[in-house]
Amino acid sequence: MDYKLITQSDLDFFASICHNGQILNDAENLLKYSKDETEDISLQPQLVLKPNEVAQIAALLKYCNLHKIPVTPRGAGTGLSGGALPLYGGIVLSMENFNQIIEIDEQNLQATVEPGVINQVFQDEVAKKGLFYPPDPASRGSCFLGGNIAHCSGGPRAVKYGVTRDYVLNLQVVLPNGEVIWTGANTLKNSTGYSLTHLLIGSEGTLGVVTKIVFKLIPLPQKNVLMLVPFNEAENACAAVAAVFHAGIVPSAMEFMERDAIDWTLKYVDGINLIVPPDVQAHLLIELDGNDLDVLLKEAEQVAEVVSKFECGEILFADSEAQKQNLWKMRRSVAEAVKSNSIYKEEDTVVKRAELPKLLKGVKEIGRKYGFKSVCYGHAGDGNLHVNIIKGELSDDVWINEMPKGIAEIFQLCVSLGGTISGEHGIGLVQKNYLEIAQSSAQIQLQIGIKKVFDPNNILNPGKIFNV
Repeated sequence: MDYKLITQSDLDFFASICHNGQILNDAENLLKYSKDETEDISLQPQLVLKPNEVAQIAALLKYCNLHKIPVTPRGAGTGLSGGALPLYGGIVLSMENFNQIIEIDEQNLQATVEPGVINQVFQDEVAKKGLFYPPDPASRGSCFLGGNIAHCSGGPRAVKYGVTRDYVLNLQVVLPNGEVIWTGANTLKNSTGYSLTHLLIGSEGTLGVVTKIVFKLIPLPQKNVLMLVPFNEAENACAAVAAVFHAGIVPSAMEFMERDAIDWTLKYVDGINLIVPPDVQAHLLIELDGNDLDVLLKEAEQVAEVVSKFECGEILFADSEAQKQNLWKMRRSVAEAVKSNSIYKEEDTVVKRAELPKLLKGVKEIGRKYGFKSVCYGHAGDGNLHVNIIKGELSDDVWINEMPKGIAEIFQLCVSLGGTISGEHGIGLVQKNYLEIAQSSAQIQLQIGIKKVFDPNNILNPGKIFNV
């Protein structure tokens, strides 16, 4: 599609809508907003706009829709699929000024927030009132709630508590034509028409711009037990996952980390005291939570009994809050540690949890076939394995021309195991060429049709998810 380049006339209009400091077009800022956390990709916009009022966004989108100027919504820039990168230039619409927690309704266990609120800031604020918002991506200390909506983020505690979608009651959204709507109702039940709320969640900024979010909250669990379980075989660690659930235990988190993930993280992060024996090839980080410590300790004993059948080593039980924080710091730092070590590609694979051993084994076999090393970790309790493919000493030719074939085989393996090609990172820019592996032509065309209903001029985050 041909898009209009921004002219002085357009700049004059934007200046009439936006306030001082809300328009950026200098080289330094254009470079800053050309990147997110996706590999080493950089795509520059012509202009960055940072409004702080819904009426501004409505006016801007209405104008851009009329003049066919592409608009790429952006949160904190922590995405891993290129969703916030302006493929066709145009405008990056930064939501960083929409950063207010509008209301925490303790009586109804709800909160209304703006999309630029940082995930951990929100979690901490509701926790002060004895409430809990569970979705907690590894980037929770920096990622925006709006970005979590865009990708239906999960995180470690999704295994027990669910993903972002499970906590959204209602969204205020600006459509590409500038119209402002609410997608649902602030009620726990809603069977009134199509669920536009759930359609917008996970749509990666291609259907509308979220400006307010109404979240459901739950009571905050008061106690937890955290255990680190070592295994001499990574596949045994994966096999132990389903067995724990089969025993009737639902952990609040169950994270897998293979040896390299931990080794690289211990070198990258200071202050974590953990000695990993040479024969250990993987760990499970398992958390149990609730309000009765005696019950949790009994469940921990059951977990220990189950995992012992999979040739695990000596289990570390975190005996202080500081040790718990250190273990979680290690897990949440893995992605940054891998990134600091080498150029890499991260694939967000997901299968049924009992198929994890086959997935891990298959990933390693494909790696040997194409000559790449992989570092794997992820949300084992959900069957969600993050596969980091390391460039290392591979030539640029192999990296560019052969690696996509290996990635396609990994995704084909996922689908053959009853899984799919993204659990929580989205499709965005870098995975869209693989979408046909996971979805039929009819599915894809139906979604493209929905996109056309919302955005007939294709101005909103064009070039993401689908090749249209």
